[in-house]
Amino acid sequence: MPTLERWHASWQGVAPPPAAPYYELMAAYAEPHRHYHTAQHLEACFAHFDAVGSLAAHPAEVALALWFHDAIYDTKRQDNEEKSAAWAKRALLAAGAAADAAGRVHALVMATRHAAVPRGRDEAVLVDVDLSILGAAPGRFDEYERQVRAEYAWVPDFIFRRKRRQVLGGFLARAQLFSTAPMRERLEASARANLERSLAQLG
Repeated sequence: MPTLERWHASWQGVAPPPAAPYYELMAAYAEPHRHYHTAQHLEACFAHFDAVGSLAAHPAEVALALWFHDAIYDTKRQDNEEKSAAWAKRALLAAGAAADAAGRVHALVMATRHAAVPRGRDEAVLVDVDLSILGAAPGRFDEYERQVRAEYAWVPDFIFRRKRRQVLGGFLARAQLFSTAPMRERLEASARANLERSLAQLG
């Protein structure tokens, strides 16, 4: 679980770190319907962020976007990112952050919809970190796939398999999965192998 100390560090240069949102976020990431989008995912994201965060133009804002990017997660809704981004913006403004910083964090959280290629250094770092699971070791990637299926346990198997093929196939069709050179060098090949294996298993 990401620590309170990391939470405090993430606010450096943005605003005095408020304690309450940290505990609210940890409660959200521990919701029983989550299997992948948990504190485990958040911790893994920060491990990668530690390696590439210096590439960002506003590293503290990217770190804060990471904290909030899956704050709201309900597989039966289509507006998780919008609600998560709104929560982030409210928290930053309440803490005394500048409006432009709060707006940038809001936009960063929205970039984790993965609807388009990241724009700018901050989006590139955030999205690469969020997608780092795609390049994980095969055993961890397979666990991730099981965790995602568990989060969509309410979806009939034939529908889930079709939708999952669309998602994974969309990633595989991209010219490159990772936008930052370090993440691309470390994870691109393994991510493509994982995606191809998973697609073959989905049929």
